Amino acid sequence: MTDSKGSKAGGTEAPAPCVICGVQPQSEKYRPFCSKRCADIDLHRWLGGVYAIPGKPEEEEDETPPGGKPPPERTDGS
Repeated sequence: MTDSKGSKAGGTEAPAPCVICGVQPQSEKYRPFCSKRCADIDLHRWLGGVYAIPGKPEEEEDETPPGGKPPPERTDGS
């Protein structure tokens, strides 16, 4: 039988290994990591852009500003 989180009833199942180093966590405090160090490594990876959530490619911006008027034409020949 399973509870609402999908784990076996009774709670005797071993916790999953740390997602950074693979060590079995000794405490629930930093789950899914084994320690603050591994949690900080993961945070650094997110903030550094190592991890990314895929999304739609950005479309090229139109040069028309939000006011609706296009920028004036340059007349100096460049």
